[in-house]
Amino acid sequence: MARFAVIGNPVEHSRSPQIHQAFAAQRHKTLVYERLLAPLDGFADTVRAFFASDGKGANVTVPFKEEAFRLCDELTERAQQAGAVNTLWMAHGKLHGDNTDGVGLVNDIRRNLGWQIHNKRVLILGAGGAVRGVLGPLLAEAPAEITLANRTLQRAEQLVEQFSNHGIPLHASALDTLRGQFDLVINAISAGLHGEMPPLKGQLIADDGVCYDMVYSHTGTTPFLDWAQLHGAVACRDGLGMLVEQAAESFYRWHDWRPATRDVINHLRTGQH
Repeated sequence: MARFAVIGNPVEHSRSPQIHQAFAAQRHKTLVYERLLAPLDGFADTVRAFFASDGKGANVTVPFKEEAFRLCDELTERAQQAGAVNTLWMAHGKLHGDNTDGVGLVNDIRRNLGWQIHNKRVLILGAGGAVRGVLGPLLAEAPAEITLANRTLQRAEQLVEQFSNHGIPLHASALDTLRGQFDLVINAISAGLHGEMPPLKGQLIADDGVCYDMVYSHTGTTPFLDWAQLHGAVACRDGLGMLVEQAAESFYRWHDWRPATRDVINHLRTGQH
């Protein structure tokens, strides 16, 4: 039987098996989807062994997305933009890679939450690999502008330079000199999950502004979302929907069938399995 898996280190807390099995159940089918713990120095060997033993598709999670990018023979355009891969499959003897994180984020914001990105002033907190993975799809929504704010200004400036050819105004800022008001604030600083949000000065959230945290928590809130509510956001959401939506895009890539996501998100959020 064809196998699917998520590969990471750590990986034991991944919700991917539950999500993909829920997708398969929509077609009244069962699915073999495993968690594979790869040694930090053994990701490539883990991938090769998986595809040599009936593996059909694999998701990749931390810390291997950039290594997966380098391992692939063929890459989608959005994987090339991201410099990272979270979805793998074999075709015609070649390892293919895609990155579904950005489209997962956009689909959750646009379809599930009903928030607008087009013509909005967008602030992204952070400038790491997670941001590089979502910038292309966000820019494709034609916001009015995007500002990248990071502790280290140089990293934000590098991303601005890399994505400057999309025709959308892109700005870089250090967190401690950040100014302006924004309609959509997206947090991509993973430390925020552990109560380590950096101090942010001024009134950054516009009157009708909304806030999105790319990480998700079992409580549905994070230190960033607590900050957002305190500073006037009219709506806030964590990244659980993004997790499900990026999985749906991987599922579509492997099965050529697009699952419904809203009930899966609701079941995960309410603890129903």
